[in-house]
Amino acid sequence: MSRLSAADRAAIENRMGDLHERYEAFKARRLALDMTRGKPCPEQLDLSLGMLTCLGADHKAADGTDCRNYGGLDGLAEVKALFSKIIDVAADEIIVGGASSLNMMHDTVLRAMTHGVPGGAQPWGKLPAVKFLCPSPGYDRHFSICRHFGIEMIVVDMKSDGPDMDAVERLAAADESIKGIWCVPKYSNPTGVTFSDEVVERFARMKSAAADFRIFWDNAYAVHHLGTPDRLKNILEECKRAGRPDRVYVFGSTSKISFAGAGVAMMGASKANLADTRKHLAIQTIGPDKLNQLRHVRFFKDLTGIEAQMSKHAAILRPKFDAVIEILARELSGLTVAQWSRPNGGYFVSLDTLDGCAKAVVARAAEAGVKFTEAGATFPLGRDPRDRNIRIAPSLPGAQAIAQATELLAICIQLVSLEKT
Repeated sequence: MSRLSAADRAAIENRMGDLHERYEAFKARRLALDMTRGKPCPEQLDLSLGMLTCLGADHKAADGTDCRNYGGLDGLAEVKALFSKIIDVAADEIIVGGASSLNMMHDTVLRAMTHGVPGGAQPWGKLPAVKFLCPSPGYDRHFSICRHFGIEMIVVDMKSDGPDMDAVERLAAADESIKGIWCVPKYSNPTGVTFSDEVVERFARMKSAAADFRIFWDNAYAVHHLGTPDRLKNILEECKRAGRPDRVYVFGSTSKISFAGAGVAMMGASKANLADTRKHLAIQTIGPDKLNQLRHVRFFKDLTGIEAQMSKHAAILRPKFDAVIEILARELSGLTVAQWSRPNGGYFVSLDTLDGCAKAVVARAAEAGVKFTEAGATFPLGRDPRDRNIRIAPSLPGAQAIAQATELLAICIQLVSLEKT
């Protein structure tokens, strides 16, 4: 904070006065803006309207299956062939389910707790303790799953190329009760980081005290590019090479490709993991929504169709992200009171304030009518040990709202930072 803290007291007071005036002007507007979640905007959802009518009277899959009826436990063959390409697995290494990959992740943890996983001696829920490594800042809904099942969460720092692998390797090798780790490996939520080749390779090769250690690889933003795509190494293939094919579950969905509330979710894994999962699915369900699966494959047709759709999404999203970055740079560059990500894809901009400021900044913005994700939400139990991370979600609001919200955020950051001088 050199430029501000080095200024004399009179200059600081003058700046405070200007900032307070701008802040009160925002309050007078009586804004009601929501920047809390990474929801697609209506214009993005409109891109998939053709999916509602693409089936016509033909409800049969390529193999003749009547998609209006029961059956098809783990997805239609043509849907597997298409969506396996998104999460980078073979067509026989995927289960295609309902609308929510979060649901699939929750149920995978649940099955491990009640019945264990291949390679494990007993269900996780019968152990004295179960722990997960949680790269942070990270995805709050992952942490909520752990909290729901009473799984202890251990924070691991996120670096510019992925989790701190020195810490991951040390912790996993030393403690048999550490059973898993959460990862968003491409355009990570919220930092926008894509894991490097070295990080992926180390995940596959590393030793773990638990024979049934699992990586929950939530590749939610696999095709969600804003510019030149990042490249992510194939984790399942690396695990096979390392002799640990069962180590990873790979998840994905079309929730931000087609309809956010009516997409298609998928899980890729080894043959052993998939066989174990199918055994439980046969008890849990008579089959997924095959009509929705058929709609998706008819609408997109192939990977080229999905890529074309994502280019349209990017054209809508890119100006919103650019506006956030430009306003933050205009208001805060050179003040050393904050730093922020410049992601190549995904749905968030991650911002770090000075230590001890994030909660106060978010509260002050809310008082002026703009809601951001609660400070601390990107850490287990909502506790950011440095109280500095704020997740910005620019997808849902319009351009004017994004500009107003970002400008207000920058004003609040400066006010709170100056109050600490």
